[in-house]
Amino acid sequence: MCKATLSIVVLISGSGSNLQALIDDLSKQPIKAEIKAVISNKADAFGLQRAENAGIPGIFIDHNEFPDRTSFDQAMISKIDAYNPDLVVLAGFMRILSNDFVNHYSGRLINIHPSLLPHFKGLNTHQRALDAKHKRHGASVHFVSNELDGGPVIAQIEVTVKANDNAESLRLKVIKQEHIIYPQVVRWFAEHRLSLQDQVIYFDQQLMQQPVVLKPETA
Repeated sequence: MCKATLSIVVLISGSGSNLQALIDDLSKQPIKAEIKAVISNKADAFGLQRAENAGIPGIFIDHNEFPDRTSFDQAMISKIDAYNPDLVVLAGFMRILSNDFVNHYSGRLINIHPSLLPHFKGLNTHQRALDAKHKRHGASVHFVSNELDGGPVIAQIEVTVKANDNAESLRLKVIKQEHIIYPQVVRWFAEHRLSLQDQVIYFDQQLMQQPVVLKPETA
């Protein structure tokens, strides 16, 4: 039986603009979902202030206090599981997660990546898109797997790469669309429309053949 309200924990490392997009969306959408906690590995992450402003518990766990990735991830698991989450959302969390962590939250761990996966996994995606002379760029929301940026893709949103774009202008274009696509995917979870079974995505109880492509918001 599904819980009446979807319980969410968000992991961040920085400014938390996608966290803010989720907070804003949940405040205005008639869906049953609640961010129970925000966890950061950076004490000065502005996302912790965003959480405080919204009345959400903010937790700092310093990864430098742990001897290795596995022990840090186990400490995070202990904190996260206290909130019994249905969904764990990575929103600019700049740590590679251990296999144990990923497996623990399999099917309920999602991430947003600033490229049209499988293109440009990893860092510096905007400059790499420019260097490759791609005409389309964007963002992808995917289930997290043990392969970096390699889990099944749920949805994508595109932007046009123009001749006068640079890495910064492209970043600003993409992040605007991230604030559309991430709340939408979370709403699908809250509405029990989305699931992962044996590394295959089901949407509205149908096998998802390809990612949903959302319409971008224009300025």
